[in-house]
Amino acid sequence: MSDDLGVLDRYLTVWIGLAMVVGVALGRFVPGVADVLNSVTWHGTSLPIALGLFVMIFPIMAEIDYGRIPRVTRTARKEIGLTLAFNWLVAPFLMYGLAVFFLGGHPEFVTGLVIVGIAPCIAMVLVWNELAAGNQEMCAVCVGVNSLLQIALFVPYAFLFLTVLRGTAVDVSMGLVAQMVLVFLGLPLALGYLAQRVAFRTIGREAYYGRVVPRIGPFGLLGLLFTVVVMFALKGDYIVSNPGEIVLIAVPLFVFFAGLWAVAYGVSAFVGFDYAESVSVAFTAASNNFELAIAVAVAVFGIESNVALATVVGPLIEVPVMLALVRVALATRDSLFADAAGTSGPAYSD
Repeated sequence: MSDDLGVLDRYLTVWIGLAMVVGVALGRFVPGVADVLNSVTWHGTSLPIALGLFVMIFPIMAEIDYGRIPRVTRTARKEIGLTLAFNWLVAPFLMYGLAVFFLGGHPEFVTGLVIVGIAPCIAMVLVWNELAAGNQEMCAVCVGVNSLLQIALFVPYAFLFLTVLRGTAVDVSMGLVAQMVLVFLGLPLALGYLAQRVAFRTIGREAYYGRVVPRIGPFGLLGLLFTVVVMFALKGDYIVSNPGEIVLIAVPLFVFFAGLWAVAYGVSAFVGFDYAESVSVAFTAASNNFELAIAVAVAVFGIESNVALATVVGPLIEVPVMLALVRVALATRDSLFADAAGTSGPAYSD
């Protein structure tokens, strides 16, 4: 691992903070930046964000040991089952309850958070899981299953929570959901797997993991920083001008992300899962697919709507909270998990 990558790893908290500040400053003080970023979209999703996500996810997809996935699927059925239960039986109802409780007087904000809550993460969760030294193969299996369930369940869940319970008509096609899954998961997965297969045949497995992976690895964190800058730049002016509304939306989001993560992590430890599996369950349970949520909110309610604003605030809160939870996981693994004693992971420093 290069010295540059070591610095990037150790001070990731600092870089994330700087990326947020730079993004807000660009959106607030540089005329036309947000307009330019908003003008380059696909189905309501910013293409610069899509580019950043691809750069962020591709190295992880290229590093996953796909040969271990069938064995992981067989041996980690309880862990995978618990993850899916949190994603589809707990998370949507928890987010709905929190949104109504904290934002009952702001129905559009409630709608936005409900859309966030019914879309489990299929991309950025791989980054948090890797940083926390989780089981990437198990996480990849959960992400893959979630992507298929998302295509099948997103529309019925939207109908249940928004039309039946809230009386809000929402017309979302399964085709749009499938396109989001294909772009944000399918494309980097296919290219990462293909690059790995080609490398195995040309330079060999040992050389690939010894020379190629360390070189492409830093691009994942650089993609994360770029994505954070773009996300905050898109709403930089609004963040500075309307801090009260941002805080209002942030409260239930913070409770959701931190609370659900803590419960999933604690339950996994209590039932005897290993650290790597427990932290994978926790991050997969508490992360959300903000790309899909934003795309649906923009397509149905418009880019200037408060519904879209609520979905955009989602990742603005999720990114720093998940990064903090990475540190919590690494700080507690030796005390909570006997199997983790003596192991090492990413070394962060303030």
